Order: sequence, then C-alpha cells, then structure tokens
Amino acid sequence: MAHIVPLTDLSAPQLSPYVGLTHAQLRSRRDPQQGILIAESTNVISSALAAGCQPLSLLMEQRQLNTLPQDFLDRFGAVPIYTAPREMLSQLTGYELTRGILCAMRRPSLPSAQELCRTARRLVVLEHITDATNVGAIFRSAAALGMDGVLVTPSCCDPFYRRSLRVSMGTVFQIPWAWTGEDSSQWPQPGLSQLKALGFQTVAMALNHRSIPIDHPALAQADKLAIILGSEGNGLTEQTIAACDYVAQIPMCHGVDSLNVAAAGAVIFWQLRPR
Repeated sequence: MAHIVPLTDLSAPQLSPYVGLTHAQLRSRRDPQQGILIAESTNVISSALAAGCQPLSLLMEQRQLNTLPQDFLDRFGAVPIYTAPREMLSQLTGYELTRGILCAMRRPSLPSAQELCRTARRLVVLEHITDATNVGAIFRSAAALGMDGVLVTPSCCDPFYRRSLRVSMGTVFQIPWAWTGEDSSQWPQPGLSQLKALGFQTVAMALNHRSIPIDHPALAQADKLAIILGSEGNGLTEQTIAACDYVAQIPMCHGVDSLNVAAAGAVIFWQLRPR
C-alpha cells in the first residue's frame, strides 16, 4: 500500500533533498554511498529502481495520483510519497516538475575505471562536457548504439544530475560508467596511459592535420577503442589530442565543420560500434 503524505508545511525537513541541498551537497564526494540523486519522471525512476537504487521519498503533484498505475506506487511500500498542488510544488522547488514527479534516491555504487575497462571493447570518454543536456543525450546514444561503457572526467557535469538523468531517459542507470579519477590531476594523464595499458587504442574527435574520417578501416578494426569527446565550446585539449593514437572527424558537407557534441556522438557511436 502506497504511503501518501499530503503536504501542508513547505519547510518540513523531510523535503530538504528537493529544495534545501545543492547538487554538490547531494553528491557527497567523500562518501558516495551516502549521496542522493533526484530522479524525475516515471521512466527514469523505474530505471533507477531496476538498477537497485534505494528510494528515500517521492514528491509529486496531487493530480498525478489519479494517473499513475497502482502497481508503480505500490513498489515504494512505506517510502513516503509527498503530494501537493502544482503551484505549491513550483514554489518549493523553484521550477515546474516536467513530469509531475520527483524521487530522492541513494546513489548506486559505481565501478572503477579499471573494472569498467576489463570487459569493454568500445568506450566513450567525456572530457570537460559541462552541459547537463548534452551529457544525458550522449549517455542515451551510447546505450542505444552499442557502446560498452562511459568514462567521465571529473570536470564534466555529473551524469546523476537531475536534468542529465531526465534527458538520458534513465540510460545512465543502464550503461556502465565510471569517473576517470577523483580530480582533474588524473586526466589526460595518467588516464590515457592507463587506457593504453588496458589494451585500448584511443581516438580523439577533433579537427587537425592528423584527422582521419570516422569510417577509416583502422578504427573499425581496432579490437578495443576509446572514443574521446571534448567540451561544447573548445573541444578536446591539445594535450589529449597529442596523446591519442588517432584523431578523427565526421565527414561533412556545405562547409559545416562541426556538430553539437551529442549529435556528433550518435553518428560516431553508430559508425564505430562493435561489429
């Protein structure tokens, strides 16, 4: 039986994950197992539950209670489901709930980069990508198009950020991923050297005199390949490009020299997926 709790007091301490804590506080780098994420929409919440995330509470519009399947609500048992009118929730969170429902959950444990690399043939590496929408979209494409995992540098947007989760449609819980290290001192070195030691050839997506097209046979024939995507504005750093085995680009027409990083990722993943 779902535990429904109508809201009357917006200052209740139980609501702090939704309004009183910043994303950095939710993340809890020192103790990730005590960190919290906020999942938005039934699809994302269901994916998180399937991945073993522990729900702490839900926050939803009152009208959602009449539209959600009872078996979805019953999955939460004694976990409190706080409800209020849309206007009240907007006042609480500072934004309108896109899908009318949020869920505070314990963060799942993540593999180390080394553990992820052991069984992967095609990895995506995200360097300094800070836009939550792009990170979420890249995860969705990577999962859909056959990548084996994602490595994320510490300077990137956290894939567990609420907007990243929503844009990814929950695939952040479905495709294995790991941080490249605790801080920026571990990328591009020793991160790239570790990838090579684990048998990966590395390809930097960039425009320079070394660039080969993504349909070049050398890339398709690589047994283990790490595809490295750079930031939205500046692309990959020169240090990263210089240290990679290959530099590659998407052939384009009409004088266009680049795509949004999430769109580019989808094209690259399709071309370089495991065969």
